Parts: sequence; structure tokens; C-alpha cells
Amino acid sequence: MRAARLISLLLLLQSRETMTAAELARELEVSERTVYRDVLALHAAGIPVYADRGRAGGYRLVGGYRTRLTGLTRDEAEALFLSGLPGPAGEMGLADAVASAELKVLAALPPSLRDAPARAGQRFHLDVPGWFRESTPPPWLTELARAVWRDRVVWLRYRRGEREVERRVEPYGLVLKNGVWYLVGRVGDAVRTYRVDRVVGVEAGGETFVRDEGFDLAAYWREQAEGFLRGMLRERVTVRLSPAGLRALRWTAEAPFAYAEAVAAAGEPDGQGWVVTRLPVESVPVAYDVLLALGPEVEVLEPPELRARFAEAARRSAALYAGPGPAGSAQRHTGPAQR
Repeated sequence: MRAARLISLLLLLQSRETMTAAELARELEVSERTVYRDVLALHAAGIPVYADRGRAGGYRLVGGYRTRLTGLTRDEAEALFLSGLPGPAGEMGLADAVASAELKVLAALPPSLRDAPARAGQRFHLDVPGWFRESTPPPWLTELARAVWRDRVVWLRYRRGEREVERRVEPYGLVLKNGVWYLVGRVGDAVRTYRVDRVVGVEAGGETFVRDEGFDLAAYWREQAEGFLRGMLRERVTVRLSPAGLRALRWTAEAPFAYAEAVAAAGEPDGQGWVVTRLPVESVPVAYDVLLALGPEVEVLEPPELRARFAEAARRSAALYAGPGPAGSAQRHTGPAQR
């Protein structure tokens, strides 16, 4: 544990030049006293780490000291190559940069870890696009990625319904969700999200913008994604579920939070284990499709129009199965078994 911590401390000083004991303690999740001891250990090992006193002081490495990646474990080296994401990087026009970086990292690894990229590639593959979606990247993705990297303002022409709109956007980041790319950027005083495959034109000049360093892309996306789903699932239906139906609802509900709300709202089970609850849904037609998958494990109580639709579906299904099967069906079913 201490060896790994010493390497982490050294890499932190390499990447940030000067850090106080308090900052190092927070990053390494140890006490400042432990940081003092670790710095002494590095100094004793010949690492040129020194302390500058004063208000702007802290620990730093002297003389541009750099370390090779000899402290990586096998798991860390393999995880490093696994995180390359060559597919998405290639779509953003970064395939050559990723390949070059991997070669440089590979050259810095000790001989015992040179097989790390091959082992990772043999064992894991990330296939990002959905099953029924073309994998061709949007035409303006590379241009937008370049603007994101360079903090350049872009004029975006965007297809909204039947019309096009133009916006001046400060591009903060790109998000890949289920095979779909989204651009997150500041427009005026607000942060907006745009589907990249609906962008019909991008103009990037020499104007740059000052990025809000407090903006957290991952946190923003989580908040927007959940807000989007909650905004869609505004309707509520009341249902009665069997134990099997309640378990299956986890996989049929439109969103994880919808299932969680249904479980939280469930009343006490009756004598047969059935519970009554309310489920967030997008609309009555969508609720019909979602709940129909549960078959006889669900009874719709409200709204009346949804209950009536299920009653009609039940009558039609009962009519289909009330009499004998189609002529010859028994022969078709038993024929293979007789051979």
C-alpha cells in the first residue's frame, strides 16, 4: 500500500508542479503527518522533492525530474490500455493520437508488462452503438471535437423539427449515450444540449472562450438525463401486481427511478402477495405497451381508459385460445417428435 501511495504522490507532483501537504493529503486520503513521512521517504530514495515555505509554498520536484512508468502493476497497465476507447476516439478524429499515445506508454513500460495491450484487447471489446443503429459517426463530430479541445466558439446550425436554427455556442464537451453523440455547450447564460446528428452546419473561427472550470460535465449529464426522464414520465397509473409481476417490473419499467418509485409506493401485500402501487409512465398508450409485457401478473386499476383497453385485450386473447387450435396444428407440433 505504501509503495503505491509513494508512486501516486510522485505522479501528483509531476502533473501539478507544486502542492501543499494539505492538498496531497486530500488527494491521497491520508493525514498530513503521513504526507510528511512519505516525502522524507522519497527524498531518502534520491527523488529531488523539496519544500518551499511561505504562502505560495508547497512541495515540488526540482530540475524537471520525471519518472518512467516502472511503478505500474499489471492490472493498472492493462486497465490503461482498456480505457483507450478506440471506437469513440476514432469517431472524434483522434484515432492517430490515441495510437501514438499508446505507443509512447508501451515504450515506457518495463518488459514484463509489454503484453498489456494484447491481453486487454483479447479479453475486452467495447461496442458502443445500439443494436438497431448505424455506427457511422455524425458528419460534424470531428469539427465539434476539435472546437471542444481548443475552447473555440462555434456557430451551430441545428435542425429543430421542420426548421433550422442558428446558435453561438461555447462547446464544453461531447457525450456518447447509447450510440448517440450529444454536444454540451453554453449559449448565452445557459448550458444547452444538442444531438450532433441533427447539426447541419458548423463554423468555427478564431474566437475562443474562457471555460468555467467549475463546470462538471459528468454531473451535468447525470442531472440532465434524469431530469429528461422525469419530465417524460409525468403520468401515473395505478396497478395491482403479483410478486412475479413486481419482480418483472424492474425490466419493463421505462426508467430505473420509475421502478424505484413503484416499489416505494406499494402497499401491504394481500393474502396472495399482490400489491397495489402507482407507476410513473409517459402516457396511457406507452403504459399499455409497458404493462402488457407482464401478462396476467398485472391488473390495471386506473385510469379507466387503460383498464378498458386491457379488458378488451384480455377478451381478444381469450377468444383466440378458447377453442381448439388451427387444423393441422397438432400434427405440426407432434410430427418432429414422432420421427
